[in-house]
Amino acid sequence: MTDVRAHLSFLSVSAQKVRLVLDSVRGKNANDALQALRFVPSHAAVPVLKLLKSAVANAEENFGVSSDDLYIATIFADEAPTRKWRRFGARGRFKPVLRRSSHVTIILREREA
Repeated sequence: MTDVRAHLSFLSVSAQKVRLVLDSVRGKNANDALQALRFVPSHAAVPVLKLLKSAVANAEENFGVSSDDLYIATIFADEAPTRKWRRFGARGRFKPVLRRSSHVTIILREREA
């Protein structure tokens, strides 16, 4: 039994927002998760869907595993570097804007028969 990994680095959505999407598909079958992600209205769901499709394609092509047998063993989002932007406010004050980003990792496993 092998683990199939897929990484998405420097996603320009905060890790907190991505985790809300990831929690909805954690532990599901790969095909069920793909269907569920298509209807999630969050902006973060689109890159996560693309990453999951990539992981399933890697499993089928490189390891010869059917997508029906795969499930999401582990899925998590870590914080990536934060870009700090300047915005100037009233009375000459400085208002920092933090553009957060995240790294997403998916690990798929084959179900035991």
